[in-house]
Amino acid sequence: MTDSQLIREIKDGNVQLYSELMRRYQRKILAFIFHMLKSAKMELLAEDLCSETFYKAYRSLHSFRETDATFSTWLYTIARNTVLSELRKQKTGSVSLDEVNVMPVAPPDSVPEHRLLQNERMSMVREAINNLPEKQRSALILREYDQLDYQEIASILGQTVSSVKSLLFRARNSVKMQLEPYFGESPVLEEFEGMKMR
Repeated sequence: MTDSQLIREIKDGNVQLYSELMRRYQRKILAFIFHMLKSAKMELLAEDLCSETFYKAYRSLHSFRETDATFSTWLYTIARNTVLSELRKQKTGSVSLDEVNVMPVAPPDSVPEHRLLQNERMSMVREAINNLPEKQRSALILREYDQLDYQEIASILGQTVSSVKSLLFRARNSVKMQLEPYFGESPVLEEFEGMKMR
């Protein structure tokens, strides 16, 4: 069943199918929330806020219209708003991607030294992403880690597609400039699938 079919069934009273929607998106939404909470040292709240996101989505499912957004975009928007609301409550405005478990996938390599260097570089990329302003960071995470398209990111962040492209351009340039002192002109980010400077 597609998301649309599931949602129609749920709206028609077949509420047990909501667990299937949750199964499809829970890992991605949890990882996204975890990313946003990390620098505030609030990552222990990730599971609670993930549950809250799915609860809010369930309660509002009757108002969801596919003409406005896809279900995944709508869900990411709820997740982002839930996290930002919690961060405001805690008087903490920063979000981060510091030492997360979800990383861009690097090509497998059996040479231990290469793998060690790769891990160090990925750690530096994450640190550079941590230094970005919140909207640039969110846009970069949604694009590079969650592989969302520009329109979905625009809907989640409440921006136009051209604003999202501008945010991503500035975010990638900032990350590149932060890494240049360590790697010079070498295209470090292009070594990692999902973190290409495009």
